[in-house]
Parts: sequence; C-alpha cells; structure tokens
Amino acid sequence: MLRTVLIAASGCLALNAPAFAVTEDGPVMPMPSGGEAIVFDVYRNGDTPFGTHAVNFSRDGEDLLVSIDIELRAGLGPITVFRYEHQSTERWRDGQLVGLRSETLKDGDRFEVSAARNGDSLDVQGEAPETGALAHEYPLTILPSSHWHGYQTGEYDILNTEYGDDLDVTVEYLGEEMLEADGQQINTRRYRLISDLTVDLWYDENGRWAGCEFEARGQTIRYVRRADPLEG
Repeated sequence: MLRTVLIAASGCLALNAPAFAVTEDGPVMPMPSGGEAIVFDVYRNGDTPFGTHAVNFSRDGEDLLVSIDIELRAGLGPITVFRYEHQSTERWRDGQLVGLRSETLKDGDRFEVSAARNGDSLDVQGEAPETGALAHEYPLTILPSSHWHGYQTGEYDILNTEYGDDLDVTVEYLGEEMLEADGQQINTRRYRLISDLTVDLWYDENGRWAGCEFEARGQTIRYVRRADPLEG
C-alpha cells in the first residue's frame, strides 16, 4: 500500500550553503546530527488514526545511521483488516548510501532487502511480489525511497526499499503552501512525486520533511508532523 520514494540532493550542496535550504529545484539539507528525529502521526480519510511513521538519526563513528519505523493499521473494532509495517536502517558515509537492511510486512507477506557497498557500486539483494528473489548492482549515486531528505525536480531512478528494485520517478514543484505541522500552521514548499504511486510531499523552510499525502485503495492517507518527536 505504501511505497515511499526519495532522491537525495546532497550533490547540490554548495560549500557556503546554509544549514538547510529549500528551492524550487527541491529541498536541500546536509546529513542530520545524531539524536534528531522526525515523527508523523498518520491519518486516513480525514482524522481517522492510521498509525505512525518515525525517522531517527544516530551516528556510528563518521557514518550516519537512519532508522525508519512505519506501523499502519486499519480495523473494525478489535479485528485488523489491513496491516503494514516497514523497518529499515540506512548507513550513509560521505553523503552516499553504503548499506541498507529493511523488512516489510505488506498484505500478509514479508519482504527483505539488504544492500552493501562493493567498490564503486551498491550490491542489493531483495524480493518482489511479481518476480521473486532479485539481485541488482546500482551505482553509489542511487538513493533510497525513504523520503526524509527531499528531492530534486526532474526524472530519475531510485532504489525501492520495499523490494530492492528500481523505480522511475518524476518530481514536480507545486509551490508554497501553509501546512498543519508541529501543532500549528507553517510555511512549506510542496512537491509531487509521480511513480507507481503519486505522492505529495511538503518540506519546511529549514528543508526538513514536514508532510505527506497520497491516495491508496480509494483512501486518502495524510501525515501530520509532531511538534516534539523526541517527547513522543
């Protein structure tokens, strides 16, 4: 149900760029410090609670670790009719993805992806519903589908962290908007990512991921960022 998509803009950072920036070409932000977090409450069809999506950042020496935990559930009373879970850890070094492990529970099926740097490439092992087990070698410039640090506009391929295959995406800039986030209305820029699933994403004036919305299975899914994720 949920196929998140990301393209990093780290290659566009200038030496004298501010800590964060947002442009029409896309949000641009350097690697976060350890201890930071972005947490969303997820709703469907208005204000019906649907789950949470958390992104936590930590450091392992010079490497940045990005831990992602998505838990979505829809039910009728105590009966669960839909369940989606995704946990992954990304390892970044010098602005490049050098490792990834993910596990996804989707429609009752489990999928695992692992990726590791091998010289100048990223070797990925995964599994897709249509094709089964897969193995790909991607350039180190490929970025994972984890949303957290924004996109550039245009057309390109990214790594799907659910299955390990690649996704063709087109990203468009839709303009500035006020958005509900952090318990208030904030100024953001809106982008639309078009692929197997069309996703609208918002980034605040500091370049941090601020919101998300998409249609899936006839329902509108909406992310609302918490004011202080470290406090829960």
